[in-house]
Amino acid sequence: MTKLLKIEEPHKNMKTLADLFLKEVGDMYDAERRIVKALPKLVKAATGEKLKAALQVHLKETVGHVAKLEQIFKSLGHPAKGKACKTTVALLEEGGEIAAEFKGSPALNAALISAAQKVEHHEIATYGALREWAELLGNSKAASLLEEILSEEKAANATLTKLALNGTDQAALGECGCDKHSKKECQHQPAANLLRGIRPAGKNHKCAGALV
Repeated sequence: MTKLLKIEEPHKNMKTLADLFLKEVGDMYDAERRIVKALPKLVKAATGEKLKAALQVHLKETVGHVAKLEQIFKSLGHPAKGKACKTTVALLEEGGEIAAEFKGSPALNAALISAAQKVEHHEIATYGALREWAELLGNSKAASLLEEILSEEKAANATLTKLALNGTDQAALGECGCDKHSKKECQHQPAANLLRGIRPAGKNHKCAGALV
C-alpha cells in the first residue's frame, strides 16, 4: 500500500510593510538617542578643531532627528519607543574601542572619522528605505520628515569625507607622512594649504606638522 505524504502549508506571516516601517522607525529612534549620548565623547576625543566643530553641529542635528522621529510616531498613532538597535550598539562600541586604542596617536582623528562614517552609512541606508516606505504607505508627513533627516545625514557624511581628504588621513601617517629617515625633500603641501584646498605653487616644501 502506498503511503501518502502529508504536505503542510508553510506558516503564513501576516506582518506587513506597515509593521516593518514601525519596527525600523523604532530602531532608528533608539539609534539616534544612543548617538546623542555618544557624540560628545567623540568631540572630546577629537584633536582637530574642524572635526570637533563638525561633530558638534551634527550633535545638534541628531537631537532634532529624535524630535522628528517622535513626530513620525505620533503620525502613526504609536508611542515613541523601540528595541535596542543592535547595529548602532555594535558600531558605537567599536568607535569607543578605536578611540581608546588610538588616543594620542596621529591616526586618532582619522579613526574617529571612520567610526563616525560607519554610523552615518547605516543611517543613510535605513532612512533611505524608510522614506520610500513612507511614500508607499501614503504617509506624506513621515516621508517629508525622513527626507529632512536623510539630507542632514548625507551632508554630515560629506563633511566628514571632506575633512578626511583635506588632511586628516594624511596626518594619520605621522607628521606629514614622509619617511623621517629619507634625505629627500617632502613633496606634501603645508597644512594651511591643505585645509583651504589650495595647491602649492611648487614642490620645494618642507615637512609640515599634523594637519588637523
